[in-house]
Amino acid sequence: MNSERPRLLVTIRPRPDLRESLDRLLPAIPWGFLEETPPSARGDVEALLIASFARDSGPFDPATTPKLAFVQRLYTGLDGFPFSKFPERVRVAGNVGAMAPYVSEHAITLALAAAHDLYAAREMVRTGQLRPPPVQRLLYRTTAVVLGYGEIGRAIARRLSGFEVRVVGVNRSGAPVEGADEIFPAERIREALALGDFVFEARPLTRRTAGTIGAAELAAMRPHAVFVNVGRAGTVDEAALFHHLETHPEFRAAIDVWWNEDYRGGTLFGKFPFTSLPNFVGTPHSAGVAPGEEAHVLERAAENLARFFRGDEPRYVVDRTEYSG
Repeated sequence: MNSERPRLLVTIRPRPDLRESLDRLLPAIPWGFLEETPPSARGDVEALLIASFARDSGPFDPATTPKLAFVQRLYTGLDGFPFSKFPERVRVAGNVGAMAPYVSEHAITLALAAAHDLYAAREMVRTGQLRPPPVQRLLYRTTAVVLGYGEIGRAIARRLSGFEVRVVGVNRSGAPVEGADEIFPAERIREALALGDFVFEARPLTRRTAGTIGAAELAAMRPHAVFVNVGRAGTVDEAALFHHLETHPEFRAAIDVWWNEDYRGGTLFGKFPFTSLPNFVGTPHSAGVAPGEEAHVLERAAENLARFFRGDEPRYVVDRTEYSG
C-alpha cells in the first residue's frame, strides 16, 4: 500500500510478491490490502480485487466503501458471489479467459485419459498383464461438442484442431463463432449432444445453466461418448451422471470439478462413489493450477482494472440477475 488513500482495495491476503506485482501492474493507482486498510481509510475506494470473497474478505462491509463502483474477480466464475451485499450500481466482472490456456490443456488431457482408458492400462502394467489391451477410443477425426463456446471453449477447439476434430459449439444465440464447424443455440442442446463422440462442458454456473445436464441430456449423448467437465459441477445432475455411467458401461466421463469442494479443509466429496466405476476419471479441480498461472491471471485482472480506472468500459461485466446470492 502506498501513502495515498487507496482507490483499489485488494481482499487477497498480503504477500510481498503480490505487493510487488500490483505496484508494477497498476503504478498510477493507489491501492491497499483489505487487512491493512481500516474502515476509516476506505472512503476513496472505487474498486475491489478479490480472489474468493468468502475466504478472503472476512467481515468486509461494502458500506465502508461508499464510492465503490467495480469489483474484479481474480478468477473466472462468479457462482457463489454475494451480489446482494453490493448496491446495484456496483459492476462485477469475472477474469474471463485468464484460465483458458490451462483449463483447455487439462480438458484435452482428461479426454485422452478417458478415451485411452489410461487407468486400466496402468493397472495392467502394475500387475504385469500384456493382453488383452484396454478398449481405446481415438480423438482423431471425431466430432466434439463444446458446451459454452467462450474463451475456454474456443481454446479447447483450437487444441482439438490438431486432432482434425469436427467442432460443434453451443452458445446462447447460436450465432456462428470462429473455430467451430457448427453452432447450436442453448435451447437445442440435446440436438447438439447427439452429435458428439466427445462432449466438453465449459459453461459457467448460472441460473440458466444449473442442472441442465440431466438424465435426458445424458441419454441424448452417443452410447460411446466421452463426457469431460472442466466448467462447474453444478451444471450436471450428480445422481443422473452416476446412474448413466453405471448403466452405460461404454460411456465414459472425466471431470475436474466437484459438487462439494471445501477449500478451507482442502477436501472434496460427492454423494456417489464415482471412483469405484471403471469408466470414470477424475482430478481434484486442478486444471488451473499450473506453472505461471498466478502471474498470468493477476496480469489479466490488472488490465481490466486499468480499463476501469482510465474511464473505459471494463470487460466481462456480468448480469447479476443470472446469479443467485
